[in-house]
Amino acid sequence: MTPTMDAAAGPAATPALSAHALHRTFGSGPTAVPALRGVDLSVAPGELLVVGGASGSGKTTLLTILGGLDRPTSGTVLLGDRDLTALGEEEVVALRGERIGYVFQSFGLIPMLSAAENVEIPLRLRRLPGEERDRRVAAALDAVGLGEHARQRPDELSGGQQQRVGIARALVAEPSVLLADEPTGQLDSATGSRIMDLLVALARDRGVATVITTHDPELMRRADRVVHLADGAISSEPVARG
Repeated sequence: MTPTMDAAAGPAATPALSAHALHRTFGSGPTAVPALRGVDLSVAPGELLVVGGASGSGKTTLLTILGGLDRPTSGTVLLGDRDLTALGEEEVVALRGERIGYVFQSFGLIPMLSAAENVEIPLRLRRLPGEERDRRVAAALDAVGLGEHARQRPDELSGGQQQRVGIARALVAEPSVLLADEPTGQLDSATGSRIMDLLVALARDRGVATVITTHDPELMRRADRVVHLADGAISSEPVARG
């Protein structure tokens, strides 16, 4: 287990990713909707942090901001010692491509591409040489147990296999941070359990700082640490591990 201080303050180790006083408001004036309200959070290398909370609590908003896919209304996000909120859009895109992997609940695969071609996308965006791309794609698919399915398209794969392709795509750039939004939300319990095993092993074996949003009590139980969002803020209430 990773050493911790408390649920809101984060781990004692130097964070791989941290957020400070995050606010995110959608709209303005009397119709403004606060999605995040002063969130402080950090995750250490090799730590698996689960963010729980009811639908509408701000979990996905938090994850998209941590991943540089959205910007906060105020507050900062540090990726190591780099302040994502102070960078221009092109710099954020480049840094995200090198150091952050993102796993979507809906898999996010391009239907007409094979598993290997889907995994290869982040490397093409970085314009890596073809030989290097091939090596990394094969290693990523092998890591999730899909080396023999490299040429199959998403509609030829099960839901669990598609999610594993999504995880391989997130890992292929060898990121320091992995963010996963409800990664077992569309899977049956047995398949979801295998995806949990994979995510836990990746955090432990590769030292990847992993942040997962989920309602799944089993994944919460297996996390190093769990925080709970309620109405856009981290709750001070104790979190049940199941």
